[in-house]
Amino acid sequence: MVIATIKKLGEISMSFKWIWGYIRPYRYLMLLGLFLVLVTASLAMVNPFMSGLIVDRVIGDGQTGILWTIIIIMASTTLVKCLSKYAYQLIFETVSQGTFKKIREDIYIKIQGQDFDFFNRNRTGDIMAKMTGDMEAIRHFVAWVIYMVFENATIFLFAVVMLFITNVPLALFMLAITPVTGFFAIRLSKQVKPTFFDIREQFSRLNTVVQENISGNRVVKAFAKESYEIEKFERENEAYREKNMASSRVWSKFLPVIDSLASSLMVVMILVGGILVINGDMTMGELVTFNGFLWALNNPMRMVGWLINDAQRFTASAEKVMGLLETEPHITSKEDAVPKETLKGHVEFRHVGFSYGDEKVLQDISFTAKPGQTIAIIGPTGAGKSTLMNLICRFYDCTEGKVLIDGIDIREYDLKLLRENISSAMQDIFLFSDTIEGNIAYGVPDATEEQVRWAARMAGADEFITNFEDGYDTIVGERGVGLSGGQKQRIALARAILKNPAILILDDTTSSVDTETEHKIQTTLKSYYRDKTTFVIAHRISSVKNADLILVLDEGRIIEQGNHQELLARKGYYYSVFQNQFGDFDQIMHKEVG
Repeated sequence: MVIATIKKLGEISMSFKWIWGYIRPYRYLMLLGLFLVLVTASLAMVNPFMSGLIVDRVIGDGQTGILWTIIIIMASTTLVKCLSKYAYQLIFETVSQGTFKKIREDIYIKIQGQDFDFFNRNRTGDIMAKMTGDMEAIRHFVAWVIYMVFENATIFLFAVVMLFITNVPLALFMLAITPVTGFFAIRLSKQVKPTFFDIREQFSRLNTVVQENISGNRVVKAFAKESYEIEKFERENEAYREKNMASSRVWSKFLPVIDSLASSLMVVMILVGGILVINGDMTMGELVTFNGFLWALNNPMRMVGWLINDAQRFTASAEKVMGLLETEPHITSKEDAVPKETLKGHVEFRHVGFSYGDEKVLQDISFTAKPGQTIAIIGPTGAGKSTLMNLICRFYDCTEGKVLIDGIDIREYDLKLLRENISSAMQDIFLFSDTIEGNIAYGVPDATEEQVRWAARMAGADEFITNFEDGYDTIVGERGVGLSGGQKQRIALARAILKNPAILILDDTTSSVDTETEHKIQTTLKSYYRDKTTFVIAHRISSVKNADLILVLDEGRIIEQGNHQELLARKGYYYSVFQNQFGDFDQIMHKEVG
């Protein structure tokens, strides 16, 4: 059994080396815990030995004088053993919680450092499964499995030594079962390991279904698809149950065999031990001692299957977490990055192209934007407008050409410093479960109350915010629940304005407000735009007609560029939109193409 256990520990050596890196700061505390486990295991050998002395010396030879000494030794041993066990369990729980905290922090920091591509490739449910179920399996390994393996191994070894000291022939008979137990334990380990990986994968899928359903509950209710969502959940839930049952079928095939082999030790002891006592080769006290040590063989042999089970769960979970921690983002700062803290905002695209996989998203994009200028970008859905802005923020790197800011390729800048000089109000608005003031001041947490109100006034948000009962202290629901689309857009705009960046990107930020409100916002922002390079993505002509340069995109290419008057004079797509007086650029583009 010991050999089999050591072999299984060898199989999880990579995972253990990884977890040891986190346990290392607690290594002396861990060693103290293992020492106390050793003390407890050695003290567990005392009472069975004393029981044999009582039979042979006190009952057999009538040495009643040593009875109280034996009782005191047994009572003291039990007390010290209980205290020692409580201490090492507390120690291992302390180590596991400290380790757990550090791994969680590292995972969260790693996730924060990932780029957009990572989140495109990984589902939220998968990430959450790693941070919950997988992390709990790792914590359980540190808090319980490690000391249980050491405890059972030491108890088994001490018991073997004591058995050989007591009676060699009977010890050999009882140990003959151990290799058979080891064989079945190894078979169990090999067959159960893949099932745990399947369980973790299915748990991730189940998590994803739940997360998406909760996040999109308004869509579900709007389309009355509750029954469909329940059926989808039940399918994944049933699959998760089946994966767990497949795992249980493996260990239920082997654990009864292992338990039966452990139980057979009692039969061997009674048969062989009884014969030895009858033949005078063994005293009754020695047989009682053997019976007392029987649990020290039985328990470890019974536990080996369960410990392998937990060790394999740990391995499966550790590999998932290690894979996440080893994932490196594609977008990073160079070691010799330009440490420029303040940018002027001169933006230039030189023959920029971008592909996502095999799909061409942008092709040969060239233009220049100077500080103080407003650059408008219009075009149908899928034309590449948002992607173009993502390249400025360096959420992605262009696959062709260069994007330069202040004459320097943005890949040369320190990533954090670059983004601190850029502010975005994105199309997909995200508001945190916080106060309105907290959401506006997100990018500038030390902003004063007056600065927050100024930004809100600039974005046309102050009026509706002050009408709320709690004003700027109003708690925003998750993702802005409770606010209209126009209100969320104006809060997002205020958040971008407050940052006071060199480059401001507004991605369709006034599409949900009426034209009158939009006009007021634009009039208010004129003075704000004066020293900034501003990019405006929009569908409505009213949002872009005052821009210094308007880029018309279609299928990833600039098909027209110029100011409002120049584009009207060309009588192209832009002219068609203007003539038809449509707010939605998509409809006109599609009409023209038709």
